[in-house]
Amino acid sequence: MPRIIKNREVIEDQWTLLPADADVQDALDCRQPIIPLALWQAHADQLRSIAQLGIWLDSNELVEDLAQDLEVFSLVALNFPVFTDGRHFSSARLLRERYAFKKEVRAIGDVLRDQLLMMKRCGFDAFAVRDDRDPHDALRALDEFSVQYQGAWDIPLPLYRRRAAASQVAVATV
Repeated sequence: MPRIIKNREVIEDQWTLLPADADVQDALDCRQPIIPLALWQAHADQLRSIAQLGIWLDSNELVEDLAQDLEVFSLVALNFPVFTDGRHFSSARLLRERYAFKKEVRAIGDVLRDQLLMMKRCGFDAFAVRDDRDPHDALRALDEFSVQYQGAWDIPLPLYRRRAAASQVAVATV
């Protein structure tokens, strides 16, 4: 069983990632399938009966294409086909900020250690690190920087505003 990083732990992945050419029966035969967007778009009525359903988007697919159905999914996986394709960093922020998606947002594909901290800051909470990499080593990347300067999904205020707020509190208590 593959291992993933979820909520800062390396765990066994209980989900089955279906390939882009999967059919409805493949999804119905799985306990916890992660289906491609195209399969959902073609067979949503049949797939709604699956109790725990995940969906994955390739890097050229938009979160907006499933926005009206987000409540159906227990997980949204965003595929990074190559390390240099960062389009889904924005997709994760859209899921969290615009659509208030509270469930799992997972990075899949060519996911490497160097990306994990920024992925987390954009809203990812699970990472399927590439098979040839050690997920325990990748997990350490989440703690390599102790201070975040820019605001992001996880810490909305930039450092200078956090410091200004802290100094105002300190002055008010004197």
